[in-house]
Amino acid sequence: MVTADQAANKEFMVVKTNTTDQIIALAGNPNVGKSTVFNALTGMNQHTGNWPGKTVGSAQGTHHHHGSGYIFVDLPGTYSIMAHSAEEEIARDFILFGGADATVVVCDATCLERNLNLVLQVMELTANVVVCVNLLDEAEKKGILIDLEALERELGVPVVGASARSGKGLAELMEKVEALCAGAIPTNPRGVRYNSAIERAVSSLALLLEQRLEGRMNSHWLALRVLEQDTTLAAGIKKRLGPGLLDDEALWEAADAALASLEAEGISREKLGDMVVSCIVFSAEEIALSVGGDAAGCAGCGRCGGAVVRAGGAADRDRRLDKVLTSRRTGIPIMLALLCGILWLTITGANYPSRLLSDGLFWVQDRLTGFFCWAGSPDWLYGALVLGVYRVLAWVVAVMLPPMAIFFPLFTLLEDFGYLPRVAFNLDHQFKKAKACGKQALTMWIG
Repeated sequence: MVTADQAANKEFMVVKTNTTDQIIALAGNPNVGKSTVFNALTGMNQHTGNWPGKTVGSAQGTHHHHGSGYIFVDLPGTYSIMAHSAEEEIARDFILFGGADATVVVCDATCLERNLNLVLQVMELTANVVVCVNLLDEAEKKGILIDLEALERELGVPVVGASARSGKGLAELMEKVEALCAGAIPTNPRGVRYNSAIERAVSSLALLLEQRLEGRMNSHWLALRVLEQDTTLAAGIKKRLGPGLLDDEALWEAADAALASLEAEGISREKLGDMVVSCIVFSAEEIALSVGGDAAGCAGCGRCGGAVVRAGGAADRDRRLDKVLTSRRTGIPIMLALLCGILWLTITGANYPSRLLSDGLFWVQDRLTGFFCWAGSPDWLYGALVLGVYRVLAWVVAVMLPPMAIFFPLFTLLEDFGYLPRVAFNLDHQFKKAKACGKQALTMWIG
C-alpha cells in the first residue's frame, strides 16, 4: 500500500509503505563498504532504478527494527557534496530536500581522515547524522586502532564501528539510528572552522538568510554557497522552497558587499572556493590529529586521549608513497607512464584474445553458412541471420570484449590501491584552469 506520505518525496521517488516509516539516507565515499551496509540491512527488500531526470543509479530498501520500518536510500558514492558532478548534486539535494529523518555516513576506518571531509560537509547540512566507521577488520590488519568514543566526542554526533561484510556492528548502528530518529540522542555537530576573513563575510549574509529560512536549512552553509554563486543549488532552492527566498534585493546587496570585503583582503571569487575546501580539509586533519592521528608505535593505552592510533609501518609507507606519487617533480611523469602503460597493455594485449575470438566465431560462421546451404534457405534469410545478426555480433564481441576485459580490471586495481584519488589531486590545478575539477581527469582517461 502506498500512502499519501509518498507525495512529499515524489520528486525523489521515495515510497513509504506505512506512515510511520523513517527515511534514512546512506552516504559515503566510493569503496567504503556503503553498498555492503545497505545490502546487509535491506536484504531482498530493495529495488533499483535511476534518479528522476538523471542517468545515476538509485537503490532503496526496507529494514524493520523493533517493529518499525526504515527506508534506506543508498546515495551515490561521492567524496564531496560541492555539486561538481551529478552524483554530488543528487547526494546534496536528497539530504537537503528528500525528507530524510537521519543520514548515515559510512567511512573507511583505514583512511578515516580523508572520509571526515564528507562527514563534516554532511554535518553542515543536517544535525541528524550517524557516522558508521566501517572496515574495522581491515584497519586492524593494518595496525590502525580507533577509539570510537573519542571520535564521537570530537564530531558531536553518534559514531558506530562496523565490519559490514561479517555483519558486525550493524545491530548497534540500527540502535543509534532508532534513537536518533526518536530524538533520544542529542547532537551537536562540530562545524567547519573557516578563516576569519570568510567568517566575517558570511556572518551578515547568514543573519539575513536565517530570518528567511525559518530553520529549514543551515543559514551559514547557504551563505557560503550564495557567495560561491552555486547555480545548481539556487535552482533547487527556488524549486523546492519558493522563488522568494533568494529573489531578494537586500540579500544580493549584502552578498555583493561580502564579496567586496573578501576582494579587499585578496580573496577573489575563484579563490574563495579553494579556501572553503582547504578549511574543510584542515578541519578533518585537525580532528584526526586531536584524536591521535598517526601516532607511530603507540600501544593505544588511551592515556594520551588518542582515538586513532596507527602502526608506524603503514603510516610511513603511505607518506613515502604520497611524496613520490603526488610530488611536483615525479607525480605527473609517473602518472603519465602508468596510465600510458595501461593504455598500451589494453590495446596490444587485446590483439591476441581478439584474434582467437574472431577465428573461433568466424569458424562458427562458416559452419552456419554450410548449414544454410544444406538446408536450401533463401538468400534473404541467410543474409539477415548470418551475415547480418551473427556476423555483426561476432565482430563486436571479438573487437570490444578483450580490451574491456583488460582495461577495467586494471583501472579497478588502481582504484583499490588508492592511486586514482592521487591522479585527481595531481591534475586538479590544471583542470581548474578550465573551470573543471581534478576528478574529471578519471572520466577523461576512461574515454
